[in-house]
Amino acid sequence: MSSDNSYGRILKASSIMGGAAGVNLLLGMLRVKFAAMLIGATGVGLNASFGALQGLIGTLAGLGIQSSAVRDIAAAVGKGDQQAIGRAVLTLRRICWLTGLVGMAAMMILSPWLSQLTFGHRDYTLDIAALGLIILFANLSGGQMALIQGMRRIGDMAKANIFGAAAATVAAISFYSTLGLRGIVPALVSVAAIQLTLSWYFARMVPVHHVKLSMRQTLSEARGMVRLGLVMMINGLMSSAVAYITITLITQQEGVQAVGHYSAAYTLSGMFANFVLGAMGADYYPRLAGVAHDKAAMRRMANEQTEIGLLLALPGLLATMALAPWILQLFYSREFLGSATLLQWFILGCLGRVISWPLSYVLLALGKGKWYLLTETSFNAIHVVLIALGLRQFGVEGVAIVFFVMYIGYVFAVYLACRYVIGFAWSAECLKILFVTLPLLAATFLATRVMPLWPASMLGFMFTIVVGIYCLRGLAKRVGPDHRIMRSMARVPGAKLLLFPH
Repeated sequence: MSSDNSYGRILKASSIMGGAAGVNLLLGMLRVKFAAMLIGATGVGLNASFGALQGLIGTLAGLGIQSSAVRDIAAAVGKGDQQAIGRAVLTLRRICWLTGLVGMAAMMILSPWLSQLTFGHRDYTLDIAALGLIILFANLSGGQMALIQGMRRIGDMAKANIFGAAAATVAAISFYSTLGLRGIVPALVSVAAIQLTLSWYFARMVPVHHVKLSMRQTLSEARGMVRLGLVMMINGLMSSAVAYITITLITQQEGVQAVGHYSAAYTLSGMFANFVLGAMGADYYPRLAGVAHDKAAMRRMANEQTEIGLLLALPGLLATMALAPWILQLFYSREFLGSATLLQWFILGCLGRVISWPLSYVLLALGKGKWYLLTETSFNAIHVVLIALGLRQFGVEGVAIVFFVMYIGYVFAVYLACRYVIGFAWSAECLKILFVTLPLLAATFLATRVMPLWPASMLGFMFTIVVGIYCLRGLAKRVGPDHRIMRSMARVPGAKLLLFPH
């Protein structure tokens, strides 16, 4: 595949998943706005606490099977082996049922203890027990989505995400408005059930060769998935544990309302980066797994994905940095204006996520479980220690500062790991993008600290326009004027001169 075609494919996948993420962003804005009005900062914090707890137990119950199955399915698709695809899918579905039921039972049995540990009392025992249903639904849904992703059906993934977000918005607003704080758990369970229904619907449209496997054969097939899956589970467990410990520490030291401010800032920062990261997971990871035998191809793909990721994400990240107080008031309410400084630190960390994710997928695509586990576990362990210190010294803002500092270290750690396993080095084009844009991002961050709100916002907005034009030209240069997206944009008056000045 030529480089131009590769850039075009990355942009196509990013535009599909990015479009879905854009719709999700608008719907998410609607959800959090109603949450802020109907259940306030306390409700947002409680929602985050339940989510962190469910994520921790759900990650443990999932065994990382869904993520490792994507690699197996994608590799089988690359070879055109229908039997292997059928065996992987049947094995995946059976294991998802088993682990989902075990996870649901564990959540229900441990609910009194988990309520005591999280909140300091057992008032939320029944709420936490109900979260067990989400564990089962999420496991089954994850298995279906692994099939869709492994087969690279990006359009179906986007549709499932959009429809799921729309249904989640209706469910959340309905339950919040009628039940208030008591509607949080029913809303979460309803959303999980809707996502399961949608994943089942789209997975049914994927043709899979019918195979028969005994339970002994299933366990034998599952051995490879579980081996890599356990590595990913441990990493996911560590990440979920970091989120859970962070929220628990903030709850104990600052209160549930402080958790609401933290959650608002963290959620918004993720929204503006996730459209890029979602495209990486949906298309880039399966493609990378398909060329794991070719280190030169992997190096090229990682650099191309990094370039496109930066060009897509930087304008949004810079705009969020510059307009943080206005965005918080728009998405939430004036009650959350104190979260602006947290959001700005999280944005800096999100840039590190965009840079590092293409490299972390290299380790997964190669099946380098030990390398991946060592990198992720080390940084998660250090992260927890620094969170406790940052919270003690600087309050909730210290948690956001630590997030940024950790991603600086993480970027260089995965870079060194990839340099060792595939001889990776960032291309001159990647370094040029960072050289041009990072000073403007740093200047915007400093302006928000030393200047009044209006001048800082205007300066940051002007920098955003400059970076936006630069990034649009960079995308146009890479995919060419004949690309469908560029042809559509060129129809706008003056756009052709802007995108292709020479």
